[in-house]
Amino acid sequence: MRLHELMPPKDSRKKRRRVGRGEGSGRGKTAGRGTKGQNSRSGGGAPLGFEGGQMPLQRRIPKRGFTNIFKKHYEIINIKDLSGFKSGEIVDRTTLFEAGLVRKDKAVKILGTGDISYALNIKVNKVSQAAREKIESAGGTVEAG
Repeated sequence: MRLHELMPPKDSRKKRRRVGRGEGSGRGKTAGRGTKGQNSRSGGGAPLGFEGGQMPLQRRIPKRGFTNIFKKHYEIINIKDLSGFKSGEIVDRTTLFEAGLVRKDKAVKILGTGDISYALNIKVNKVSQAAREKIESAGGTVEAG
């Protein structure tokens, strides 16, 4: 077998239907769209979500509240997740990213689930009160903001 002899399997490639190419093609004149009516016209057809004049679903369902587009999103890290860091090490967003604990684009908040027995120097955006107490009681420092 040579490169020029390669062919796809029989019937694996289907030709596209070419409509509006003359009466002899069997899809000429109205090109399979029928005669007259909304869907026979170019650009015809109902818009997305249209339900024949019935009140569309997206307008029927109740809507409450709003979405605050200025909301600050935080990556949540618990104290138990910090066990991979060595004593006295500075833990900030870049070190957490390198450890695979956070994504780069979000701010970081430390929460107090778990225990810590050695000192860490934490420099993140936010720290809960419980986490702050646990870190400082272990001899570490917390810098949030």
